[in-house]
Amino acid sequence: MKVNKAGIDLIKEFEGLKLEAYKCPAGVWTIGYGTTARAGVGIKPEAGMVITEAEAEWYLEQSVAKFAAGVEAVITAPVDENEFAAMVSLAYNIGMTGYRKSSCLRWLNHGDKAKAAAAIKLWNKAGGKVLAGLVRRREAEVALFWTPVPVVPAEAPQGRQSAVQSRTVQSSVVQGATAVGGAVGALNSLDGTAQIIALVGCFVIGALALFILRERIKHWSAGVR
Repeated sequence: MKVNKAGIDLIKEFEGLKLEAYKCPAGVWTIGYGTTARAGVGIKPEAGMVITEAEAEWYLEQSVAKFAAGVEAVITAPVDENEFAAMVSLAYNIGMTGYRKSSCLRWLNHGDKAKAAAAIKLWNKAGGKVLAGLVRRREAEVALFWTPVPVVPAEAPQGRQSAVQSRTVQSSVVQGATAVGGAVGALNSLDGTAQIIALVGCFVIGALALFILRERIKHWSAGVR
């Protein structure tokens, strides 16, 4: 399961973009969008390291994909894309070890989403102190967790685009053609009175087909499909 745009935007907003390595409040060397060596994406931030914005985006993409895979592997309850994105954002911030041991995951897998959401807010400390930035992040994750995922309606069957696609019109044309063919056959194979009777019958069928065709086209022009 992939992390949706809302989840990526949340991670970007709270991690911030730093192109030069720095120590986070927990004392861990970090760079880009909160990328650390523990992310395991091929970079070990250290003093003086500088990367480009494109590199930061790439490391973020790789890191989010790894955390998404890790979170998906330990969640056993059904979740929608916003619930999943909130879980990945939390795991991205606290690490997979912390997430696997969290009461948040435990309640989620027990099917109690209310307690799982409440447990997200418990992760608001760094170095034993409550940080305002973590409080805001946890609130944003809870808000995303509870955001309903819009239901995309099934695509309605497309209506006919022209009168020639109408089955009635098509049938009328076939009947008309049949009548003409019948008239030709009558002229070639019958004599006298039988020929006249056949011609009259074919004429009646053809006239009826033309009438139906005319009425169907009139309905089509009036917007009746």
